[in-house]
Parts: sequence; structure tokens; C-alpha cells
Amino acid sequence: MRLDQYTVGNYTPGAPYWKQLLWYFIGSPLVESYWLPFSAFKLWILRNFGAKIGQGVRIKPGVRVKFPWRLNIGDFVWIGEDTWIDNLASVTIESHVCLSQGVYLCTGNHDWNHPDFKLISAPIHIQESSWIAAKSVIGPGVTVGRGAIMTLGSVTGSSLEPMTIYAGNPAQPIKQRKV
Repeated sequence: MRLDQYTVGNYTPGAPYWKQLLWYFIGSPLVESYWLPFSAFKLWILRNFGAKIGQGVRIKPGVRVKFPWRLNIGDFVWIGEDTWIDNLASVTIESHVCLSQGVYLCTGNHDWNHPDFKLISAPIHIQESSWIAAKSVIGPGVTVGRGAIMTLGSVTGSSLEPMTIYAGNPAQPIKQRKV
């Protein structure tokens, strides 16, 4: 690969430059702050930068969001400390989802076969009543089925079936979830 020839191609962050600068220098530090542990203020900031967020959402300190204008969160979602929503593409988190501490949602990658290390992005969709346990990683283009669980430290680059518990790297189904 030739990194000196790298370009983002037709990719765009999806917001004007002034909005990106305001987010990076004001919005993002306030949302990520440990000095402001209150969810309501962080949700207000995210909404003002274009995130669509339902009611009863809880955001803990240390949460990072790349582009709030590409974030859609349902009702009664919990987002744990040090979660990173690296949303070059859209991220949809439906209602009653728990993202535990240190979860990483990655919507972008590079084509290692392309001579210019081309950027590839794809959305992530986490369906209702799913739980992504601490230190888990979800890659670009993944849909987590309704009620699925990823156990501690699991990693997936493939979509997950509903009502199934997954573990490991790569995440493998270990049993059906009973509710």
C-alpha cells in the first residue's frame, strides 16, 4: 500500500467544517468529560449537534462520539464509561439497549488490497433489547439482532442473530437467549 497516495475518495463527514470544529473543540470534550457526570446535559449537547435521541437515555463519563449528526438512539438506552462510537457512517441503537464499559463501535475500515488503502465505511445497527458487554467490538456493516448478547470482550465483523448469546473473537453463538 502507498499511504502517501491516500485520499478519502468521495467520503464526507456529513457536516459543514464550522460544525465539525465546534464539535471537536466544544461539544465532544463536554460529552466525554468526567467533570460533568449528568446525562441530561450531555444529551442536550448531542441533540444540538444533530443526534436523534429518545427518552430515558443514560450516558456515563468518558463516552466518545465521532459525529453526533450520524447517531440515532432509541428510548432507555444505557451507554457505559469509555464507550467509543466511531461513527464515520450512521449508528442506530434501538430502545432498551445496553452498551457496557469500553465498547467500541467502528463503522470504518480500510481496503488492505487497494494500493491507496481506500477508506470503507458502513453503518452499525443494534436492535432492541440487546446487550453489548464490556470491552466488546462491533465492526462496520454489522446488525445486532433483537435481544442478542455479546459477552465480555467479544469481537464481531459479522451480523448477529436475534435472541442469541455470542462470545469470543470472532464472536460465535454459544446458546439461545431465554427471556
